[in-house]
Amino acid sequence: MGLVIATVNMKGGVGKTTLTVNLAACLAKLYGKRVLVVDLDTQISATLSLVTPQDFAKIRREKKTIAYSIAKILKPNSRYKFETKDLITTDVCWVKGLDLLAGDIDIYDEFLVSEKLHQETIENPNTDFIDVWNGFEGSLIKDILAPVIDDYDFIILDCAPGYNLLTRSGIMASHFYIMPARPEPLSLVGMQLLERRIAKLRETHEGDKNCLESSLLGIVFILSGSSLFARYYDRVMDRVTQDFEESKIFQTRIPMDVNVAKAIDSFQPVAIENPSSAGSKAFMKLSQELLAKVKQLAGD
Repeated sequence: MGLVIATVNMKGGVGKTTLTVNLAACLAKLYGKRVLVVDLDTQISATLSLVTPQDFAKIRREKKTIAYSIAKILKPNSRYKFETKDLITTDVCWVKGLDLLAGDIDIYDEFLVSEKLHQETIENPNTDFIDVWNGFEGSLIKDILAPVIDDYDFIILDCAPGYNLLTRSGIMASHFYIMPARPEPLSLVGMQLLERRIAKLRETHEGDKNCLESSLLGIVFILSGSSLFARYYDRVMDRVTQDFEESKIFQTRIPMDVNVAKAIDSFQPVAIENPSSAGSKAFMKLSQELLAKVKQLAGD
């Protein structure tokens, strides 16, 4: 069974998508892992980091984004018959084993969600609406991944910033979550808020068949600015150690590298576009550290 990892932070602009696609690319290209990237963000940044806009337009015309998996769950009697495996774009960026379940700018209809859950509550008068909601939240992404989870070594979920339905359901579906962070106060606030929300989510689903089992794999610092900020960064990162155990902080830090931003213009991760760059080498080292962490936890 594949290991599901959610990449999350309450704050946007912390390098979440960059981390997701480059980790996935390194795991597939360097270690021969079968990796699926699942884009749960309506900004579709992960999707456009792995396929061109023209290819995405074709994927969308063919109704092969995750939006149609969600639509099928919301309307199970619809004529839409594709299964999850039929929606996956394989070997993206010409890397064998690197696959994508593309996101969508219209990822789900909130009215249809409300309508479905309201109808379920009416049909089960002994069930409270909040229980119906929790059941849907806990199973939505799990149900989408279930048919393909055995086909991959890793499934990495690129979650939207904030704390919407898909982010919560993605966390519920994951075995671990990773928090990317800038060494800046607002980014740290986002981490603290997320930890509180996850604790609340765990409490809400305690005793459910879809109880929350995900745990923090680690925090990855993505630096910005020049070496002039090094002392400031160190002070901020020292504050993180007060809230998190040392084992929960990845030792590899992603440096500021213009090549990471430039790779986006080619719709590829920097680990593929420019493997000799400083940013790429850092992601390669990070993927090695991630595999070591996972192996250690499996041994425990």
